[in-house]
Order: sequence, then C-alpha cells, then structure tokens
Amino acid sequence: MPDSPLAALSGKLVIDLSRVLGGPYCTQILGDHGAEIIKIEPPRGDETRDWGPPFHEGDSAYYIGVNRNKRSMGLDLSLPEGRDVLLRMLENADVLLENYKPGTMESWGLGYQEVLKEKFPRLVHCRISGFGSDGPWGGFPGYDAIIQAMAGWFSVNGEAGSEPTRLGLAAVDMGTGLYSVIGILMALLERERSGQGQYLDMTLYDCAVSLMHPHIPNYNYSGKIPGPTGNAHPNISPYDTFKTGTIDIFIGAGNNRAFGKLCNALNRPELIEDERFINNIDRVNNREALKQELESSLAGFKGEEITTVLAEAGLAAGPIHNTQQVVDHPHTHHRQMTVEQGWYKMTGTPIKLSRTPGSIRHLPPKYGEQTREILAEFGFSAEEVQQLLQSDTVLEQRRR
Repeated sequence: MPDSPLAALSGKLVIDLSRVLGGPYCTQILGDHGAEIIKIEPPRGDETRDWGPPFHEGDSAYYIGVNRNKRSMGLDLSLPEGRDVLLRMLENADVLLENYKPGTMESWGLGYQEVLKEKFPRLVHCRISGFGSDGPWGGFPGYDAIIQAMAGWFSVNGEAGSEPTRLGLAAVDMGTGLYSVIGILMALLERERSGQGQYLDMTLYDCAVSLMHPHIPNYNYSGKIPGPTGNAHPNISPYDTFKTGTIDIFIGAGNNRAFGKLCNALNRPELIEDERFINNIDRVNNREALKQELESSLAGFKGEEITTVLAEAGLAAGPIHNTQQVVDHPHTHHRQMTVEQGWYKMTGTPIKLSRTPGSIRHLPPKYGEQTREILAEFGFSAEEVQQLLQSDTVLEQRRR
C-alpha cells in the first residue's frame, strides 16, 4: 500500500466509538483511504484486544487485523464530563460511528434526533446494532453467529443432509461493516448537495438477510425451502469441487460456451452433445452424473497443472488453498494484499484507486496511546488534560 499524498477521504474526521468487528472494520476502510479516525474506547477498552491467542505485545491478532490507521484515546462516557469531551470533539467531526446497544446514546443525552442533529447539523451518525431499536427483536443483542443462524445462513451451509452449520468467517459483521462504509459515503456525498448530515440505522440482521442470495429469491419463486448443497451451487452446474489426480480443485462453468471449453480442455468433447448436459438446467438436474464424468477425466491430471490449463482457456477454475498458501501466494503479493511494516503483517486494501491509493499511516494503536495528543489537537489545555486524566474521565491505560 504505497503512501498517497492526498487520499480520497483526506480531511474527513471520523469519531469511532465502536468495538469488536463490524464498526472497526468499517472505520479501518475509511482510514485506509485517508480519513482521520479517532478510536474512542471505554475504560475497559475494545474487548477484542483480549480475543486471543495469538497476541502481539498484549493485543490480539484479531484486534490488530481491523484497527490500523486509527489513533486511540480512552474516555468514560458514563460520566457527564466524558460526554462533554465527546461533544467538544464532535464540533469538528464529519462522522460519528457507534455500536452501543440501542438506547444507550439516548440515555446519555447523546441521541441523534434529540441532541446531535440540532447541535451538529452536518454530522453523519452511523449506528450499527444487531436488530435495530424497534420491531419484535428491537434492542436485543446480536453477534455474528446469532444473526447467521436467524437470517438463514446456517440452514444453507454445509454438506447436503448435514446439521445447520456456521460459516467459518464473520461475514455478517464484516458485511455490515462494508454496507456501513457505503452508507456513510452516500451520506457524505448527499451532504455536498444539501449541507445536512443524517442518521444511518445499520443492523446486522438487515445486512445478513440482504446477503441471502440466491436462496431467498429461489424460495420466493419456487416455494421450496433451500437446504445445504455442500460446495455445489443450487442454480449452476458444473460449479463445485472436483477430485483430480493430486488435489481437489474448484471449477465453475456458468453457460454453454464455458461448458464446451471445459469438455474440450479435458478431451471430452462428446459431453457437449450428451442429452443429459445440453443446457444448464439439464446439467443441474443431472449434476451427480456430470460430476462423475468430469472426475473420471480429471483423475488423470495433476490439480495444480489442470487449473492453470483451464484458466488459460478462459475458465473459472482454481486449487483449494489453506490460509498459509493464500498468504504466501505470488498473486496475493502482486496484488499488494499482504503488507508488512515493521512487526505489522496484514492484508492490504482491496480498493485500488489509481490516483489516490490507500496507505498505512498509523499502525494499530495501543489503548489510549494518543489520548493526550488528541485532546491537545481539539483545544484542551494542558491543565484540562491533566484534570481529565486525574478524574479518570479520559484514560491512557485500560481499567481491568
């Protein structure tokens, strides 16, 4: 990630009250592209600092993975003095992001409709919660796996006939973080026209339901409840894992032309005219027979070699990698998706802008590492800072 002299979001100030994953992932993306992110942590800190092993100098790899390009200060918002500090900081802010339980900010006198909208009319306030503040489940807590379960993800994951299974990624949290980035950018863009900020009501539940594709559309138009299909796609064939002479690989052929290329590459042109496999609907209805035919041919190939042959023929195919193979892969390095800076080694940004690329300006901060520095930048005198530290309104060390 090369350093950018003027990144896409340079000049934008984000006050980040969020913890765990969805919110921090959102603000890391904004920070990668130039926004100034001030991570305000409660006295006990972001709990993911403890979510290990592994750790680096007391902070977990989990925390390190989503908290670069931020500066940290500790602040106790349960105290009136802490809320006064936040209000002073919001005078210059473009975005406030938080993921407190709905009603918490309001109980502190910091609700958007009641207070912030009038005090800071240009502020974009983004709240991430499990289910929102109203409705049958409004206000209830929600973690990634609970939402996966309730939004149907468990029911379509795993092998056919298997028990409901959690995805191995926190895709609800991270997907909500991505949706939140989009929403924040939309609000900032609209503000250029109206001059007004607005409130973003982002929920893990909404985002997880929106990502249930193609299962919800399939149900809506068939009436059949989808179940797990393993690695096979419910609407496309071949789109599955296949055994070769060495390793398992994945092949996807979404149309007749691609299927023809696959058959020719495997020296099986007769399959193109086989009545069982003429069109995609035929291949879906006869997917097991097709898999047997393809694997009988793939058994004579080395997986690493045949995936290259297929890719060069214009087909979507690739070997199945573990995490180490992904990190070490030459294409991962070529795409700058592994970045290193001193002790820090992490994934790069997937957003590649030609004139204003992302960059690493700050490594993940220790708790309260920049508390004094940040307060000084917001006009707090040395005496005020010392008084706030002595009263434990602001903190430089976690309260255990």
